[in-house]
Amino acid sequence: MKKHMKKVILLLAAISMLAGLLIGCSSQKQSTSERKTFTVGFDAEFPPYGYKDENGEYIGFDLDLAQEVCNRNGWTLKKQPIDWDSKDMELKTGAIDCIWNGFTINGRESGYTWSKAYIDNSQVVIVRSDSKISKLSDLKGKVVVVQADSSALAAFTGGDATDENKALYNSFGDFQQVSDYNSAFMNLEAGSVDAICMDYGVAKFQVEQRGDEFTMLDERVSSEQYGIGFKLGNTELRDQVQDALDEMEEDGTFAKIAKDWGLEDSICLGEKGTDSAYLQDYDESANQSLMTKVSDIIQQLSKGMLASLAIFVLTLIFSLPLGLLICTIRRSRFKLLEIIAKIYISIMRGTPLMLQLLVVFFGPYYVFHVSVSAGFRFYAVIIGFSMNYAAYFAEIFRAGIEGIPRGQYEAADVLGYTRTQTFWKIIFPQMVKHVLPPVTNEIITLVKDTSLAFALAYTEMFTLAKQVAAAQASIMPLFVAGIFYYVFNFVVAFIMGSLEKKLAYYE
Repeated sequence: MKKHMKKVILLLAAISMLAGLLIGCSSQKQSTSERKTFTVGFDAEFPPYGYKDENGEYIGFDLDLAQEVCNRNGWTLKKQPIDWDSKDMELKTGAIDCIWNGFTINGRESGYTWSKAYIDNSQVVIVRSDSKISKLSDLKGKVVVVQADSSALAAFTGGDATDENKALYNSFGDFQQVSDYNSAFMNLEAGSVDAICMDYGVAKFQVEQRGDEFTMLDERVSSEQYGIGFKLGNTELRDQVQDALDEMEEDGTFAKIAKDWGLEDSICLGEKGTDSAYLQDYDESANQSLMTKVSDIIQQLSKGMLASLAIFVLTLIFSLPLGLLICTIRRSRFKLLEIIAKIYISIMRGTPLMLQLLVVFFGPYYVFHVSVSAGFRFYAVIIGFSMNYAAYFAEIFRAGIEGIPRGQYEAADVLGYTRTQTFWKIIFPQMVKHVLPPVTNEIITLVKDTSLAFALAYTEMFTLAKQVAAAQASIMPLFVAGIFYYVFNFVVAFIMGSLEKKLAYYE
């Protein structure tokens, strides 16, 4: 055991050193005089600022602005879709040159080197048209959803949140986060949430695209300004981009692009007060001690750790016996039952687990028009995981059973055992020994797959780690999450290995 722990410590130290080297190397920025490409990081599901059209092309207001900036500087634009929760790591490691996608300045002034503000925006609330919600006070006791690390989230929970918004937040029945607005609208349509809080420009686009099914409340939650976020200290690139934007504002190109996207009433570039963040320079915040940082992160991730453990334990409790049942049906003498089991296993193993989770949660609404409650979210995660893993366990069990020599059955028959007694007293114990290694692999995979629960806006540990990493603009929460997964899997492998040795009494 001590040898194993030494290996774990050495591995973690090596990972930390490698991360430091990578981050250090990424800090070497390309001089604007040598620049040939300009990589813009954006959320590909954030219309009209950036999204994929029906032809598979990335388009949007911000991307059109970026293209014009590149044209004027002789650069080639690289449109890089990113996971919004990981945007800060993308920027810090140099994978992207800037975050340009309806990126709110308010509350983030000290975290980035900013362009001048170019869009005035508000946070609004979207509800179903048949809802009885007509004003913000009607959200009391309701389930409200926002995008993770969004301005709407900051409006309710951020350090700059107003007292009114904090009181409104405390009145909600539940407050949930999703990875993108398509998921938010699916939840709203299915009835699992009552309202979405989001940016006005995106809300206006979505409501217009979806007909009269949804409506926007007249009251605003908050107001904000959009800017282009560069890595802290990268003023050289920021200034060159800003110079091009100022030229576009002077010659009317900026206003024309805004009009093409229906945003002419929201633009503010060049107006008084839009350069406050642009004129400020910030140093990196004072470093906390490593132990203080890790302790703070673990405290924030603790709730997610418990959620991941719950998914893991409950999935095993339900999927192992279900897998044995499916295995029995798969080996049935009745052809119809065998075919049904084969089809089930084929579907479960042939489609992504994430898709299966979405079907379990949203299926009742889209198939039977039955609204699903927010409380069903956790049950849907357990059902989806259990059904998926049961299919894999069923095939593992079948291989173990069919690997038992036929002579075992014949000997049991001679001794007068019934079929049930033969299975449970002779075949099953031997099958368990044979299948422990592949079952261990599946269990280890399950530990890591718990992160897929984010597809249903269920906040398990890895989703929480991404949110904390985004809030702190640090990769450390993800390393802490990685250590948790490794230690968890190390314990699982150790227990299963010990069990395997204990059952190998014939050796």
